[in-house]
Amino acid sequence: MTSRGFVLGKFLPPHGGHVALCRAAEAMCDQLTILVCWLPDDPIPGEQRLQWMRELFPNSRVIGHDRVVPQYPHESVDFWPIWRGIVKEAHPEPIDMLFAGEDYGAELAAQVGGQFVPLGGRIIQEDMAGLGGLAGSDILMDPARHWQHLPVPVRRDIGKTVVLHGIESTGKSTLAAALAERLGTCWVPEYGRSHCVVHGTELVPADLTLIASAQQAMIGAAKEWSGPILPCDTDWLMTAAWNRMLFGEPLAGESYPLADLYLHLAPDTAFVDDGLRMFGAPEERRKFDALCREELEAAGANWEEISGPWEARMEQAIAAIERLG
Repeated sequence: MTSRGFVLGKFLPPHGGHVALCRAAEAMCDQLTILVCWLPDDPIPGEQRLQWMRELFPNSRVIGHDRVVPQYPHESVDFWPIWRGIVKEAHPEPIDMLFAGEDYGAELAAQVGGQFVPLGGRIIQEDMAGLGGLAGSDILMDPARHWQHLPVPVRRDIGKTVVLHGIESTGKSTLAAALAERLGTCWVPEYGRSHCVVHGTELVPADLTLIASAQQAMIGAAKEWSGPILPCDTDWLMTAAWNRMLFGEPLAGESYPLADLYLHLAPDTAFVDDGLRMFGAPEERRKFDALCREELEAAGANWEEISGPWEARMEQAIAAIERLG
């Protein structure tokens, strides 16, 4: 006989306590239904949370509920009739087990059917320094503090991307690596350099389209492994500037999402030719720098300029990241 379980929550956002509860619930029944509920003014859109939960629990039936209804019994005399209808719509079959980590589950089970199974330690006030004490409101206030307790899809989508932008020989790679060390995270190197090391510097427009695509793919892949801030040595906007500098035309192909912050490194550093760099003359550097700035402005990017000696650049970068929040 098939056993059916039910979980209800806002998952605002999903965290380790939610994931542990739902994983245990999946292990205890044959079919689990997870109802993700939201209101229009929630700080994280409900559709995003629904997507996260479906990614985390592909073997469960994950359903969204977005109608504006009472959230607590004291708000309406019809609270329980309304919620019995919502649960019945989401789970028309009989419920065998109703899983929750808090004591509201007892009354919910009495109203909609099924045995209340109080998973986790919250009800008995155990593990409150770990999964049992996690609260979505605390995580919303300071995601970085609770980063280890956020599942990969949530980390990937709420982490901030900071891109080092600017012409050759302005210290982008050095600063990206230093920021990653300072912030305790990984960073994304420049794909274009790898491409030129392997294929040479005689580039055609199709190479730049590939470079932009590869750079963005590397950034997307690294976001699953980074901390709250992911430093990146360039992105597609820098490739667009390169395309204009090399070929005098916009970058072909699709546009990509913007980073949360661009740190444009001013060209007030000495040019060092490492064998791959192309534009060392002062007039070329001025022209290239102007193109880089134009790409940021045209895209509507959030950007700040970083200039001066190395120590000053590092502190300016950290300050800009702190302002990002």
